[in-house]
Amino acid sequence: MSQPSTPKPVKLIVSLISQKEKLITEASTELSQFYGKIDFMSACIPFTMTEYYQAEMGEGLMRRLITFADLLDPERFPEVKRYTDKLEARYTTSEGNRTINLDPGYMTLYQFILATNKRFAHRIYLRDGVYADLTLIYKNKSFQSLAWTYPDYGSIQIIELLNRIRERYQKQLQEPEFNHH
Repeated sequence: MSQPSTPKPVKLIVSLISQKEKLITEASTELSQFYGKIDFMSACIPFTMTEYYQAEMGEGLMRRLITFADLLDPERFPEVKRYTDKLEARYTTSEGNRTINLDPGYMTLYQFILATNKRFAHRIYLRDGVYADLTLIYKNKSFQSLAWTYPDYGSIQIIELLNRIRERYQKQLQEPEFNHH
């Protein structure tokens, strides 16, 4: 019979999408006040794989991925989603449109998971209206898309970034006393 075990802490990753780099920087700073020092920030990547956010947020969107030095207890993941939802709401126009999209996710050595408020067949309910979306799995030395993976997360550019983040995360887990938040 298998015995329950405590999961290892995970690497928190937030994707920030906006037309304005200034908003991405502001939101990153606010996130770091809650989740600790940012240890990785990607360059701004043009968000062109889908037009999903254009009606609400306009054209010329860019994405930046950030990660945090402190590792996270995966049980706190729904709290992270609730916080990013509140932060998005603060950056909403008077017409009710978001000016920034924050997608929190976490990485284990085996998968990349996004938090969402939307239910779907492959999403597992966590709590507080938050679902876990298994977005990528790690197999054959790289993250791999699944049938339902959003095209942008399945892109070579994002997968290469996530593979590099995974290397850092793996080193963190090997440190004698890794930090977690």
